[in-house]
Amino acid sequence: MAKTLVFGHKNPDTDTIASAIAASYLLNKTGHDTEAVAQGEPNLETQFALKRFSFDAPRVVTEADTQTVVLVDHNEQAQSVDNIADVTVERIYDHHKFAFSNSTPLYITAKPWGSVATILYYEFKLADVDIPANIAGMMASAIISDTLLLKSPTTTSFDKPALEALAAIAGLDDYNSYGLELLKAGTDLSSRTDKELIDGDAKSFDMGGHHFRIGQVNTVDIDEVLSRQSGIESAMNSENYEDFLFVITDILNSNSKAIYLGDAPKVVEAAFGSILVNNVIDLPGVVSRKKQVVPPLEQNF
Repeated sequence: MAKTLVFGHKNPDTDTIASAIAASYLLNKTGHDTEAVAQGEPNLETQFALKRFSFDAPRVVTEADTQTVVLVDHNEQAQSVDNIADVTVERIYDHHKFAFSNSTPLYITAKPWGSVATILYYEFKLADVDIPANIAGMMASAIISDTLLLKSPTTTSFDKPALEALAAIAGLDDYNSYGLELLKAGTDLSSRTDKELIDGDAKSFDMGGHHFRIGQVNTVDIDEVLSRQSGIESAMNSENYEDFLFVITDILNSNSKAIYLGDAPKVVEAAFGSILVNNVIDLPGVVSRKKQVVPPLEQNF
């Protein structure tokens, strides 16, 4: 068994899985003993990337079975393994706001870039470690996923060069075509239950004393998802959060609508400058939970 586990947040997305794989490989090449694991099964988009680059999905854990861990793509306790308070965090690679406290020194590499895979690309360069083609493909997939093919407002000047370099290593002659295939692979929602929809990419936050859950799903047809609103709301209610916002994002037109259930509708309306109608709020131009959803909610709560 490896000495240290490397993992991302609960309900893992492509950046979480790819970054755990890449970080574990880099650390092992620089003298460490690590294993990449995941806090959940990969979603359809991530499964598409894993199959394309011939990877098995990392084993799933709910608790760390090692004394030391490395966190990627998260730093909040609510998003980590259940026993995070009982293990030692040795490193963090992240691109989110920080809500982490620790009693021991550790290595932290945190940058406000489009994906953790971008950060890790430059870490590989800094360490002078070559990136294998299949890992480069997963990292390229992660950048495409988190930046919506470089169209998200979270995209930075560091993401495109990293994506171009990783695509070249992976043999992706046209990363735009591959990227559209990857993103669309995650939008086939017909086989997913209402609960799977709301939990597939969901994170919990503490906002002004509110225990707030924010889920997000990508689609090419918002109205198709909203046709399931009754069942989606039942699933949201069953999870017993004070506030639940389920964001439905059109990846082709870069717009969203969201279903909100909670006791603070006026605060949510103020956060987005829009009105809730039948529990649905229009979010034109919104695609990023990290940059366009969480900050205005935190400010208003």
